[in-house]
Amino acid sequence: MSFLDKFRQGAEKAAIQATAFARDGSSKLASESRGFVQGFSLPGESEKAAKILESFLADPNRPQSALNAIPKAVLQRARGLAVFQVLKAGFVFSGKAGSGIVIARLPDGSWSAPSCIATGGLGWGLQIGADITDFVVVLNSEDAVKAFSLGGNVTVGGNVAATAGPIGTGGSVQASLAHPAPMFSYSKSKGLFAGVSLEGTVLIERKDTNRDFYGSPIPARDILGGRVPPPEIASKLYEIIEAAEGLDESGLPQEAYIPTATGEHIAVGSGEGYQVHDSTVFDAEGH
Repeated sequence: MSFLDKFRQGAEKAAIQATAFARDGSSKLASESRGFVQGFSLPGESEKAAKILESFLADPNRPQSALNAIPKAVLQRARGLAVFQVLKAGFVFSGKAGSGIVIARLPDGSWSAPSCIATGGLGWGLQIGADITDFVVVLNSEDAVKAFSLGGNVTVGGNVAATAGPIGTGGSVQASLAHPAPMFSYSKSKGLFAGVSLEGTVLIERKDTNRDFYGSPIPARDILGGRVPPPEIASKLYEIIEAAEGLDESGLPQEAYIPTATGEHIAVGSGEGYQVHDSTVFDAEGH
């Protein structure tokens, strides 16, 4: 049995468990856990990623939404984006499984075709229930993009830093980009979850899924390097990015903050922000 088959079986079991936990308390989580399993193909992942990313970015028709979105400046200088969803379920001990895509910005400013990624892990601690979390990881450096290009693992708990990214507008956002961490992480969580867990996260290339869509075993470095034409199924994703990058921020208050795990907001520039909350090692062949 291939890794992808094992991963799919594990995710399906997690989705069933999450649905059972959520049945009495959250029909929304139950619906999303079923959709999670249905999105394993690259077209499904691209559609899911577009919806996730849209929820993190400002709506061009509502400029005020930029005050609670990934900053335009962060998006404009991004070298890549990883967008994925993680389903977590458990009682004391927990398991998680997730999937999504990564894209890279090409030298001409356009975006590469998507490469599928997967994540999984075990956790422990006071944890009861189920939770679905959406993630957007902004890759701020070519080294970060390279890690996803080499077909290896990206594992939380190493020596290349990822920090919570800023949200909002203004000069403090620009200042945070002077010497940014290799990656900015953003997350939105919904559903039923109680307590704190300690767990490791591994992101890997889903080679089988890429092969099934592109028709041959094309490595991630070729997909993210622009050697594969961007597919039509990812057009919505590109349109959302382009619209957010073109947002008119003139006249908006200059307010930016960093969200914390407890739901508090730390103002950017307060001296408390940009502490490394995750460290990440890129464990990839040849890196």
